[in-house]
Amino acid sequence: MSGVNKNIVILISGSGSNMAAIVETSLQQRWQARLGARVVAVVSNKAGAQGLAWAQEQGIATASLDHTAYASREAFDAALMAEIDRHEPTLVVLAGFMRILTPGFVQHYEGRLVNIHPSLLPAFPGLKTHQRAIEMGCRVAGASVHRVTSELDHGEILEQAVVPVLPGDTAESLAARVLTQEHVIYPRALERLLSA
Repeated sequence: MSGVNKNIVILISGSGSNMAAIVETSLQQRWQARLGARVVAVVSNKAGAQGLAWAQEQGIATASLDHTAYASREAFDAALMAEIDRHEPTLVVLAGFMRILTPGFVQHYEGRLVNIHPSLLPAFPGLKTHQRAIEMGCRVAGASVHRVTSELDHGEILEQAVVPVLPGDTAESLAARVLTQEHVIYPRALERLLSA
């Protein structure tokens, strides 16, 4: 294991709360000393993403690529791959990255691309997961860490957390309860991958 660097690149679109949870856990759990792993870069498709400023304050390299500046999804993904590959990633971690990735992108990082989704997959892939869970009368909801495949929210499940759906829950209150568990299970799933 000595001398091997396991670089993690995290992709975000907004506040980056899962990204921050991963970075903080990696420091508290001494991933660099124990696993040779560290978060080396945070990349966003939005220059104003709050998470970029937080990452910069931690001394992590950041970059933003505005997807609207590219003629096609493929062109954006090619530029994104070039940015990510500069950091020689062991894992590419999607943390609230609100873009559907092209098959070429997914294939390029096959086995190294991980996402978190705010439902108990295979239930409720896609968007509006909390509202859909409430409308369906679910008693529990949760989050899933999974490998990314070309089929949306469909890859191998690496970790899940269950939270109760409470009477009177709104999509917002349920989302907040789920998010606290996301911050626990995402770093745990990544640490397990990095230890393998």
